[in-house]
Amino acid sequence: MKKLFITGCMALIAGLGTLQAQNADAKWGVGVHVSTIDYKGDIGSNFFKFQNGIGGGVHVNRYLSPSFDAQGFINYGKSGHTADSLYNFSATMLTANLNLKYKFNNGYIFKEEAVIAPYLLAGFGETFVQAQGVGKEIGGLGNVPNQQTYDKTTFSDLNVGAGIGINFRLMEMLNLFVQTYYHYPLNDRYDGSGRPWGEFGNDKVNDRFLKHSLGLTLSLGKAKDTDGDGVPDSKDDCPETAGLEALNGCPDTDGDGVADRMDACPKVAGLEQFGGCPDTDGDGIPDTEDKCPKVAGVKDFGGCPDTDGDGVPDSEDVCPKVAGEAKWGGCADSDGDGIPDNKDACPNVSGTVNGCPDGDGDGVADKDDICPTVAGIASNKGCPEVKQEDTKVLEEALHGVKFESSKDIIKSSSFAILDNVVRILKAHPEYKLNIDGHTDSQGDDKFNMDLSVKRAEAVKKYLVDHGIADSRLTAEGHGETVPVATNDTAAGRAENRRVELKIQF
Repeated sequence: MKKLFITGCMALIAGLGTLQAQNADAKWGVGVHVSTIDYKGDIGSNFFKFQNGIGGGVHVNRYLSPSFDAQGFINYGKSGHTADSLYNFSATMLTANLNLKYKFNNGYIFKEEAVIAPYLLAGFGETFVQAQGVGKEIGGLGNVPNQQTYDKTTFSDLNVGAGIGINFRLMEMLNLFVQTYYHYPLNDRYDGSGRPWGEFGNDKVNDRFLKHSLGLTLSLGKAKDTDGDGVPDSKDDCPETAGLEALNGCPDTDGDGVADRMDACPKVAGLEQFGGCPDTDGDGIPDTEDKCPKVAGVKDFGGCPDTDGDGVPDSEDVCPKVAGEAKWGGCADSDGDGIPDNKDACPNVSGTVNGCPDGDGDGVADKDDICPTVAGIASNKGCPEVKQEDTKVLEEALHGVKFESSKDIIKSSSFAILDNVVRILKAHPEYKLNIDGHTDSQGDDKFNMDLSVKRAEAVKKYLVDHGIADSRLTAEGHGETVPVATNDTAAGRAENRRVELKIQF
């Protein structure tokens, strides 16, 4: 019998699924059980020997709170002690007990939905007994008990008790339990020991019983679901608003997996890590905190980009694609002249005039200065200003230098003019002079070209002979190719026959 009982318990436990007992939604439970009763008293002990057959009964459970249930337990079974032929008894017993169960799956130790739900219980009840047997009576010679046979008798006694059990759930509303309950009758007459049946015994050990039970309980009741979303109110974090089971009954309007009640952006799908808000540009900063939500950026600039990584956000960076400095608005100063490249006309060469060098310090950048080594004026492209009297001398030379007809011999009447040119060149060593010879169109073109060259060279030779360095002079002939007047008149042809002197630097 003991082996059969233990085997049955193990087989049922091995087939368990997800488990749960009565709860706030299914407050009532009714069921049936099988049991066996063990005796321990004045004439012996059968505790945990499972020798007294199988009984059974019905029971009712009522959910009171996460910690407590009430249990009504009615059981019919047999008990006794037959191991000793001198002293033995058998009893048919009907017990009815009301117990209070303390559940460990109360949220303090285990969750109410725990797979296995252990409990303790204690209570009181009435036991109805029909017993017969051979007992012992105190009072024989030397206080040795005497044997006395008792006929079948019926009586009832109050009892108190306590027990331990484990509850399981086989299906949504079907539960299995295993329970052992210790009965302590408030009398000592089950085994016929002591006085005749019906009288209180006087032995030191009262009769006690263990009742081992294995049963099934059907949970009754329908879970309240106010919002009709299929999640009972007891498990629904949003009981008045229809939602999803996966979110404990709460809605998720934007379908991002974050319940609206916890979603900072409930109408826009987002990410759980950002409280349900999106990160459109994927820069790790939610749109709600991102000043540039559509362009990936960095946290230091509120989600705005810094393409060149110079610590100046693109929105404030004048040169967003080239790393620079904040003091230059994010632009660089490649040549280190204190002028940022975006404003530097010569970004790769240090300078003082719009970032360009000015070798002669005249305020005209070398790149624009015709005279980069001689200080001049901007109006003369960086060259020194030619004095008016010097200009007059050159203008006088334009038509004042005369040659022998069709020859390159300078007339002596022209020497004074050329001497003035010499004086000017010596006074201004920075001056250079271009000497250009021109003729009219009379005669052969080649002859005219050769003649213009020779006359220019003749003027150059005169200046060199009077102390002007050859390197400062340039002589060129242009023949009749650059007229300044018509060649159809004598006056015009006279204008075209000339030597032009131009100061250069």
